[in-house]
Amino acid sequence: MNDYQKQLKAWQAKPFIKQLKKQLPQAEIFLVGGAVRDIILGRETKDFDFVIRNVSKKNLEKFLLKLGKVNLVGKKFGVFKFRPRGWQGEDIDIALPRTEHSIGMTGGSRDFKIQSNAKLKIEDDLSRRDFTINAMAWDINQSKLIDPFNGLSDLKNKIIKTVGKAELRFKEDYSRMLRAIRFAVQLNLPAGKAGFEIESKTWQTIKKSIQNLNKKINGEWVVAREIIAKELTKAISAQPVLALELLDKSNTLKHLMPELLKMKGCPQPKNFHSEGDVWQHTVLALKKFNSAAFKKEFGSARVTAEVSCGLIFHDIGKPYTITKADRLRFNNHDVVATKIFKDIAERLRLSAAGIKTEVVENIIAKHMLPVHAKVETMKDTTIEKYFFNENFPGEELLMLIFADISATVPPSGKPDFTTYKKLKNRINKLKRKSKGPDSKKLPRPLINGHDLMKELKLKSGPPIGKLLAIARETQLSGKIKTKKQALTFLKKQNRD
Repeated sequence: MNDYQKQLKAWQAKPFIKQLKKQLPQAEIFLVGGAVRDIILGRETKDFDFVIRNVSKKNLEKFLLKLGKVNLVGKKFGVFKFRPRGWQGEDIDIALPRTEHSIGMTGGSRDFKIQSNAKLKIEDDLSRRDFTINAMAWDINQSKLIDPFNGLSDLKNKIIKTVGKAELRFKEDYSRMLRAIRFAVQLNLPAGKAGFEIESKTWQTIKKSIQNLNKKINGEWVVAREIIAKELTKAISAQPVLALELLDKSNTLKHLMPELLKMKGCPQPKNFHSEGDVWQHTVLALKKFNSAAFKKEFGSARVTAEVSCGLIFHDIGKPYTITKADRLRFNNHDVVATKIFKDIAERLRLSAAGIKTEVVENIIAKHMLPVHAKVETMKDTTIEKYFFNENFPGEELLMLIFADISATVPPSGKPDFTTYKKLKNRINKLKRKSKGPDSKKLPRPLINGHDLMKELKLKSGPPIGKLLAIARETQLSGKIKTKKQALTFLKKQNRD
């Protein structure tokens, strides 16, 4: 027996499955969908979905309530969110066999008429699913794989193909096109190994139909922006380089984020960027996340979706700010890039997908920090503001800066990390002043505004803030170490 068959067969021993078979012996139990796919692939899976035949909705609900908690949100169309007592994972989806009929073929994921039928064949239930690799079921009673659409073969051959005609399947729900791209990215992990491809007819249909993601009916989006955001985020989080490549080649960028395409062909000074135009620089920078140098610098720290998005959009302002008077310049491209990303994030509802858009905006806005500010003369309070502040994404900014520099290739072929190293030295110097196990927390300020108003007889206002900044800078430099020293120092400053 194959390893995946052993894992699938192990479900027979789960307590709630044993109880179900005992109390409802007529029940036919099937593990379906992504869980079957992932177990066959040897991937970790958290989402488990079951289809149960030959049991009425009423009897199934009654049984489940005896064994755990049941969320009745999906009750009207025969789906229960079930958490068995003692179960440590995500809620389990348990459903009766269902059919789905797209209402009017609008392409909207919400425009389905769903009917449950306890007597419906499992093959008919599977026929409504999106891709063949998701249209398999494990028959727990018979310990066999139900595979009417050759999903196992497609898994072995690493092919993503629709169930039935691609054009019809996508017309039912246009967001499935993004799901295909997302699966092609997610199932290709780890990066660099030969992986899944979208089958030719499915791919051509995506390229031809992707503009329908922007379709509106009566002024409303057919495909909710939130759904688009979630699919994009999942793909970019998994593998940003491959995600960007597929989104580009499928014409998705053209219709959802056309601003990015302006980076193609946007020239850069060859004395700094022998790697090519802005698009080529961006792709190369994304690849640096997997480089040995990056892993050495940041260890096991995870590259978040925010960092990936920040890097994808960090130079999007260059095509809009390019001047060629004396040489190629992109003045304020970081400011423009921040605004463009903000517009795109609002347009596509990226925050609904869990993207912390303010983090992305901050790291785009400050990615030129080592260039714009002389690191040697930068105030300690400035270093603190960006790299020892729980309200600013300092580590994420460092990741973006490092990858950006790694992909800034002069004619010599060796990126110049001088400014980055100076910045890190300044950060590490401040870290040595930290107390306790958390090296990101510096000693608390010696005084506050109330202290100043009381001791210096000052009223609340801008002068208080200015004096507090001076005190903090002097404290971080090591020149004052006590509250008494701070007050003495500021009294003199105030007199001067």
